Amino acid sequence: MEVTSIQNGIIIDHVPSGTALKVLEYLKIDPAKTKLALIMNTDSHLYGSKDIIKIEDREGEDNPAIDLDVLGLVARTATVGIVRGGTIVEKKTPTLPEHVVNILTCRNPRCVTTTERGIDQMFHLTHSGRQEYRCDYCDEEAKL
Repeated sequence: MEVTSIQNGIIIDHVPSGTALKVLEYLKIDPAKTKLALIMNTDSHLYGSKDIIKIEDREGEDNPAIDLDVLGLVARTATVGIVRGGTIVEKKTPTLPEHVVNILTCRNPRCVTTTERGIDQMFHLTHSGRQEYRCDYCDEEAKL
């Protein structure tokens, strides 16, 4: 299988194997409207297998916005390479965000975020090793 290099865009590498589609969903990238390549379950020296997402810039546009907080939350091992002229010019490594807004959803039926409209879903990191977040309003643990 041959996947050619991109000239301008973003490469999201070291995505946990089998999660590339979920990562695109969380990043709000529509595959039907974006020129991209998904390489899934490819060999990785570090992790055994991994996914890779290559996103080509649309002509005349800068890199599509990648929210590193969201990426750090859903694909903790991922790295982001910015490509210009066929060369990676910058690398970024996402980290777990301390606070997330409107990414996770509180599962507590009594929480104000589920009973009232228009209230942001806000969570804070309580344990980075377990990737544990709790609701700012009711302290319910959140799951991805």
